[in-house]
Amino acid sequence: MPGWEVFEYSRVSTLEQNADLQHAALMAAGCDRIFVDHGVSGTMASRPELNKLLEHLRKGDEVVVWKLDRLGRNTRNLLALIDDLEGRGMHFQSVTEGISATGSMGRAMLTVISAFAQLERDQLAERTRAGMAVAAANGRKAGRREVTSDHAKVKRARDLKAQGLAPADIGKIIGASRATVYRSLNIESSQTV
Repeated sequence: MPGWEVFEYSRVSTLEQNADLQHAALMAAGCDRIFVDHGVSGTMASRPELNKLLEHLRKGDEVVVWKLDRLGRNTRNLLALIDDLEGRGMHFQSVTEGISATGSMGRAMLTVISAFAQLERDQLAERTRAGMAVAAANGRKAGRREVTSDHAKVKRARDLKAQGLAPADIGKIIGASRATVYRSLNIESSQTV
């Protein structure tokens, strides 16, 4: 075994998502160990699995990600993280963008791509806020319509719960998410039904 290892870092923003697509794309990179954060926003500088990865790395190791936004969604944090890796003698590679942070050209491309990615996210957030303001001005509440206000569905959910059905199954029957069923029935999400 050489004196260095290759590590995969993957991240998905919600618990409903999985990192299978990222992992499949990174298998060819020959990763020795995988760190995956589930349900964690890339805007957070501190993430449990990322922190474990950073503690585990040694000089000469390489961190491989599927896309830059999996490592970070904020240009400043992303560049600071990669600076830290390079300063400690480690390497970084983003497979989809074909970027390695070694060398001046790789570093320049990394900076440009992450800046454009942040611009895109900022514009999306701006358009979302503008749409919500227009909806509020027209007397509409932004977001998904609340299913729990439908008393017939809530009653049906209670009846199905009394029959011993699980919240996920109840949700499929009444056309609501499992989380909505938990909220409408005031069931603790940690409680098994």
